[in-house]
Amino acid sequence: MGPYAQQQPAGPYAPQQPAAPYAQQPAGPYAPQQPAGPYAPQQPAGPYAPPGHPAPAQAPYGYPQQPHPHAQPGPVGCQFCGAQPAVQATVRGHQGILYVMRFLSRSGVFCRSCGLATYREMSAKTLWQGWWSPLSVVITPITLLVNLGPRSRFHALAAPVGGFRPSLDPGKPLLRRPETLLILIPLALLALALTVLFVIGLFADDSPSEPLTTGAGQGKAQTLAVGDCVRNDADWPDQDLRAVDCGSADAQYKVSRRLDAPEQHCAGGDYLAALEYSPDGATTSCLTPVR
Repeated sequence: MGPYAQQQPAGPYAPQQPAAPYAQQPAGPYAPQQPAGPYAPQQPAGPYAPPGHPAPAQAPYGYPQQPHPHAQPGPVGCQFCGAQPAVQATVRGHQGILYVMRFLSRSGVFCRSCGLATYREMSAKTLWQGWWSPLSVVITPITLLVNLGPRSRFHALAAPVGGFRPSLDPGKPLLRRPETLLILIPLALLALALTVLFVIGLFADDSPSEPLTTGAGQGKAQTLAVGDCVRNDADWPDQDLRAVDCGSADAQYKVSRRLDAPEQHCAGGDYLAALEYSPDGATTSCLTPVR
């Protein structure tokens, strides 16, 4: 200390030296108290918190809170209008263009009105666009049947409420749309044609069948005349008459008479040949055994 150094006064009025950075705060009744209550200063969190002070339970201001791992999401509204209730579904469609096919689908969350509008629109387009390729004839009916599942789910929903915009208009039912009528008309004509063919087949089975005549075994029908000789290659009463020479060993019967009127009859021991049909009517012959 030099000769001109100022001496510090001693005693109770001596100035107090500032405490060291790590000096301990005085203890006792006159120690400074930390303010309490809502205006108390917040202690910093994390690795810079003072010893003995735990970090607060909540994250510091400005950082997002992490969601609870078991939190349940709220109900989801329709993706088109935001209304509820809504259901997750997939509506499908199909297009056939010669040898090219397109498989269409629209997935999402639908309310009742938006779901029915989507189902009717895609199904109506499938009804008239889905038949124009070979495989599409099979795929189109399957697509329409698959769409019945989402349709039933849409019908089970209550009327939509609480949307941020109006719901889609479902429009006319599927069977009352022009696209449906375009395909129903040819289908109805096809069903009518099949019905007519079936009825004609029934009447054809009930009508008497044309019997075999001479030469039936050779694939060519011939009209029997009086004096012709024939051979039956079938077992009576079935007939498969074949014209043969009367002098050959194959000759079994000879045509002895033609029956052109219902009141005419064959002689005893003769066989009655099968009916023969001609523009003049049906006739038959009497066959007399030659041996």
